[in-house]
Parts: sequence; C-alpha cells; structure tokens
Amino acid sequence: GKRVLEKSLPVGAVLTISAAGSEMSNSCVITNEDGWLKRGFGSDHNRPLFALMNPELTYTVSKYQTACGITDIMMHTLERYFCQNGDVALTDHLAEGLLRSVIDAGKIAIENPEDYEARATLMWASSLSHNGLTGCGRDYLMRCHQLEHELGGMFDVAHGAGLAAVWGSWARYVMDARPERFAKFAVNVMGVEPGEDDMATALRGVEKMEEFYRQIEMPVCISDMDIDLTEEQMRELAEKCSHFGRRAIGCIKKLDKEDMYQ
Repeated sequence: GKRVLEKSLPVGAVLTISAAGSEMSNSCVITNEDGWLKRGFGSDHNRPLFALMNPELTYTVSKYQTACGITDIMMHTLERYFCQNGDVALTDHLAEGLLRSVIDAGKIAIENPEDYEARATLMWASSLSHNGLTGCGRDYLMRCHQLEHELGGMFDVAHGAGLAAVWGSWARYVMDARPERFAKFAVNVMGVEPGEDDMATALRGVEKMEEFYRQIEMPVCISDMDIDLTEEQMRELAEKCSHFGRRAIGCIKKLDKEDMYQ
C-alpha cells in the first residue's frame, strides 16, 4: 500500500484455461512467502492490452482444473450478485444468465473435454464474469475470495476448490441479512421452486449449488480437501484475513475477525 500504480508494461494474453478472467480483468494476486500472506490488487493498469482466445487450447485442461475454473468463473459473478445494493435489473439478468450458462456448459465440458461450444462458453464467461460487467451498478467486495486467499496462502489449495469449500458456509452465515436476494438466486439460477418463505427458498438454493459442486467433484467444506484445521490454524486464518484485526469484510453482512473464525 505504499505505492500508487501509474503505468504498466503492455501485456498480451494467450488464454489456456477458463477461470480467473485475467485476460480482461483489472486484478492480480501475489503471495508473500514471508508469512504466507496472499493479497489481491486491483488497477486498470493490470488489464492486458489484448487477448487471444481459442477454446481449443483448453481441451487438454484436466477435469479437476476445469471444475476449479468453473467455480472461479461463477464466484466472480456471485461475489458481485450478493451485495447490499445489488438490485439492478439488467445486471441481475446478465449475471443470472451467465451463471446458468456456466452450469450447463460446465457439465458438458467435464464429460466431453473437446466439446467446442461448451469450452467456448466457459472461455467467454470467464472474461465477462471478471471484467466488471456483472458488477455494474453494484457496491461489492470479494469476501469469499478474501477468505479463500488465506487458505491458498497457508495450504496451497487450488483457488477454485477453496472457493467451493467456503461458499456454502459463508452463504448460510450471512443470508439472514438479505434472504430475498438468496431466494432470487435460488429460483432464477438454480431452478428452485419458491418455498414457504425466502429463507427456506434461499437454503434450498445453497443446497442445489452444493449439489452442483459435488457433481463436478468440487469440495463443499474444507475437510473435503483433506485439511483438518486445528483451533490454532482457524485463529491464524481469521487473523490474517482481518489484516490482524484491522479490517472487516463484506457487503451483505460485515465479517470481523470473530465472524471469519466462525
């Protein structure tokens, strides 16, 4: 935080995996191995000057990394969708359509890695999900990304897998602050029939999302990644994510260090 980025070398991207959206995003992530601190940094100077996108170059991406990519693509939009002022109708429709498309194409790509249309859909969605489009009109913070970055820094887990592992717990912890938003996601994206109230519908939506993760062999909790967190490690993760107690994260519900631990 001591420097202001004023310029960058012109970078071109040849995309070989559909996931992070780096080919159009303003984001980067760096791990400081002194303390294993993983930190993100956003600036429009980070955006590549051009990107070459050929879905055929992703045919050989493994099933596991394809699934991790699917999760990361979806999470880039979900992190924007679940925010305090997220009721922007056009942005909602774009986000919901993108999420449904990724679910459909993802299932196909997992089963048939050389399906051009499925790979092309994932590649295009990767870019659109993290170039700012699905965040138009929204005030958001990537809170699941913040939580996962600490797991990635400490245990070197694949980013998409870590996101899948923490998302359900985060959603259940915060959904009471905006149950109608989670219910909308459940109905419009996951195809859930409306329940007796928004909370019931919202919970079913989270369950359906976790069913999809299991279908593509992604974890739905940290222990699914063969990580048995100790009390000390959980406290350390929360300590680092809160920047040693100096920040809270979140839009729907602010999470301080104790919330992160929970």
